[in-house]
Amino acid sequence: MSVSLSEFWHWFVLAGTLVSLVLFMWLLYANRHTSENQTTGHVWDGIEELDTPLPMWWVGMFVLSVVFSVGYLVVYPGLGNFSGVLDWTSTGEHDSQADFHDRRFAPLYRELAARPLADLQADRVAMQVGRRLFINNCSTCHGVSAAGTFGYPDLTDEQWIWGGDFDAIKTSISAGRTAVMPAWGPALGEDGTTNVAHYVLGLAGQDHDAERAAAGKPQYDAICVTCHGPQGKGNPLLGAPDLTNNIWQYGGSLEQIYFTISNGRTGNMPAHGELLGADKTHILAAYIESLSQ
Repeated sequence: MSVSLSEFWHWFVLAGTLVSLVLFMWLLYANRHTSENQTTGHVWDGIEELDTPLPMWWVGMFVLSVVFSVGYLVVYPGLGNFSGVLDWTSTGEHDSQADFHDRRFAPLYRELAARPLADLQADRVAMQVGRRLFINNCSTCHGVSAAGTFGYPDLTDEQWIWGGDFDAIKTSISAGRTAVMPAWGPALGEDGTTNVAHYVLGLAGQDHDAERAAAGKPQYDAICVTCHGPQGKGNPLLGAPDLTNNIWQYGGSLEQIYFTISNGRTGNMPAHGELLGADKTHILAAYIESLSQ
């Protein structure tokens, strides 16, 4: 994939680059002289500044660098939309290297993916491969330690929004997940949202206003129970988290819970199945499943 410049910017970059190279050469030779005795006319504290010519080795290096630049711009992209005679792109280079390494390690991935889950997790080398796959593909969101951060779940605890068994994890990796918490602020109003937030805090065993929580229970039963259940235990089929374990993806303070209820949340786990393939997904899922044991 390559991005093309508009016609204006194409000619702007092309002309600017070539004119700059020509000007550099003109400046070099227009200001060159061979006299060792010319001065600049500057005198300071009795010291006269000589206009000594540049050494030939320096001039030669400069000319060679310009010649090299011209050759580079002919071979590689650099002149607007001109792609160079090799038609090289950074995307193509990346894909070529990725394809090379995929072919190189494909036998290892196939061998590991053919093993049962228990054997994989007992194999130190297999778990090291799984960790490298995790760091390369998952750590941007979940962190190198897989402990997550605000908005991204911790993969090392016992809470799994979409289920924590091996098959559920494989599905999450390969197909991705999309969770939507609707914004209930307009329906509940400020007081109603505050009451439900206190009720949710009570479900998690946290400090809360009991009177407000009691007022929020009927609203919870009417609005929230469909996804989170009457006891607040959640539903992995819907990606609705357990509200009773005091594990909060978006923060568990009264203010943060209020914001979540009022404004809603949308979480997206991208599908990695096409990127990783079945073998890598199998190994990666085994590694992730082992983190919470």
